[in-house]
This record gives sequence, structure tokens and C-alpha cells, in this order.
Amino acid sequence: MFKLAKKYIKKLKLFILYWRRIVFAKNNFKCPFWKKIRANVCGGFLADQWMLYDFDHNDKSEYLSEFDWYRSRYINEPFDFLLNNKIAAAEILQQYIRVPASYMIKNHGFLTSFDSKHMEYEDAITLLKEKGKLFIKPYGAGKGNGVNILIYEDGKIFVDRDEYSEADFVKFLQGRDDWFICESMKQHQYSDNIYDKTVNTIRLITLRDIHTHQFKVFFAVQRIGTAATIPVDNGSRGGLVAKIDLETGVLSEARCLHNKNVYKVHPDSGAPIEGAVIPNWETIKVEILELADHMPYMHFIAWDILVTEDGNICIIEANTSSGVNIIQLWGGQRNDELGDFYRYHKVIKK
Repeated sequence: MFKLAKKYIKKLKLFILYWRRIVFAKNNFKCPFWKKIRANVCGGFLADQWMLYDFDHNDKSEYLSEFDWYRSRYINEPFDFLLNNKIAAAEILQQYIRVPASYMIKNHGFLTSFDSKHMEYEDAITLLKEKGKLFIKPYGAGKGNGVNILIYEDGKIFVDRDEYSEADFVKFLQGRDDWFICESMKQHQYSDNIYDKTVNTIRLITLRDIHTHQFKVFFAVQRIGTAATIPVDNGSRGGLVAKIDLETGVLSEARCLHNKNVYKVHPDSGAPIEGAVIPNWETIKVEILELADHMPYMHFIAWDILVTEDGNICIIEANTSSGVNIIQLWGGQRNDELGDFYRYHKVIKK
């Protein structure tokens, strides 16, 4: 009875997601209404995906849809919740690898340190003055939503690029719930050279090979922020993504989920993107595969990796799924490895 109820609850959640996140999704591209309806109904695609994948000229049967991605979120059941919560994920991962230090958390109105000491909002100001730069994040949301960089500079407090008095900063913290404050780290020079106004992370996907049943590196992109996305680099917010050659660590040209432009250089800094090289790429792959092996109950993990100033890596977060757009900017995957993986896990049928 319990399994049957769980099955119907999952179907209900997917039904709601279909209407909220696909039919009524906000579009970044101008798309004729009839194309939007056709995209939504015929396979669960977003209107944006019709335009992004150019279904006027490409066969949509070659592509995985937004709804396919939502179904893939259950591949790691019943352990998917471990990565969906940033706090829980960090608590697990810090046993094996560097993660950002977490300093304070607000949960249901209670403000505490990570060793369970009661804290006041003014303690956040003291911490910021000590550290100079911090991040505040919701511990359950994704796609960079609700993430702000906190800066103390020249005796002033800034949230992203806006100056706050100490009183206004306290009000800012009081007005939000379910957040935590964590460390901000200096990124490697290769990333600063491209664009130094955002923290630019690598999205690297590991999946358990359906034939060998061992983890492998499947896909990777360098995410790069822009002036419009500060302080985050997320592609879903309009950031850029450059495909990483899995053998060499060399970046391709960058693309964007909000337009069909190709960026060989950064649109704001003018720095080259195509041809840039990820430092210590072979070591990164080895370390990530070793890390994935510490999670034998997972089948698919999307890692957000920061290459730090000293060339080591820090796991900003790990995700139980990854949007298909950043993968399919370089071609459809329904009849390729990711599609085969989804079929193996009964996410799609054909």
C-alpha cells in the first residue's frame, strides 16, 4: 500500500511540475504560441528548447526534453534527498574533500552556528568584517536562486553590488529564512583571466556506466558568469557555458541558454574563452571519480567544482540531476549515451 501511494504521489508531483515548469514557464526566447504548445504537448519540451535546439530544422526525436529531466531526478532514489539539500551534502562530502566552510544557519527563524551556538544577527556583521567576503545561500533551492555575495570593503557592507547600512543588513537577514552563510574562496587565475566578477565553476557529471557499473566522467562544462548574472555563473540565469574536452581540459567556445550567440571571447571582459585550459585537469578527473566511489548508493551526480587559487578543487555543491540544456547545446542525447542511461533507469521508454 505504501509503495502504491508513493508511486501516485510521484506522478502527482510530475503532473504539477509539468504545468508549473513547462506549460507556464517563463520564456527567454520569442516563440510563436503554436510552437510553444507543440513543444509542451509533443514530448514535454519548453518553448525555449524549441528555439534553442532549432526544431524548425532539427529532429526533436533526437533530444531529451525538460520533462525527461524532471523524471530523471528520481534515479538516485531513495538517496536523492542527500544531495538536494546543500547542508546535508556538505556534511557528507567534507569527510572526503574540501567544501566551503559553513558558519551560520537560519532554520525556521532560529539562528545558530554550525556547532549549535545561538547567534544574533549582529554576529553576521562581525563575521563579515573578519572574513571580508562571504556567500549567503538557501539550503534547498537550485539554479543560483537566492544566492548573494556579501562583501565588507572600506568600512562598508555590500550585498552583491548594493551598499547596506548595518541596520539594513540586519533587516535583510531577518527578512529571509532557511539560509546559511558560508566561505567565499579565491578562484584560480585561469578563471579570473576569463571573468573575475563572478565565481566560475565547473559542472562535471559522473554517472554509473550501464555496462561496467563503474562511475565514469560523462560530461563537463566551464560555467562563466557575466555582468548580468553577478554574483553567480549559472547557465539558467543567463551565464555562459563552454564545453570541456574530457581528454585535454581545453574549453570550446561558450554558449548561452538565453540566446543562440557563440562567444569565443567573454562579452564583458573581452578575454579569450575558446582554447583556455583547465589546470590539473587529469588530477581533477581522478579526484572526482574517487569521490563518486564514496557514494555507492548514487548512480548520477552533477558536481559543481571550484578550482581554487592554489590549483586544488573545492566542491561547491553536488546535485542528484543536471538540466539537459547545457549538455544538448552541443547536440541531442536521446539516442546517445545519456538517453541510453535514462532508458536503463526507466526515465524514458524510447
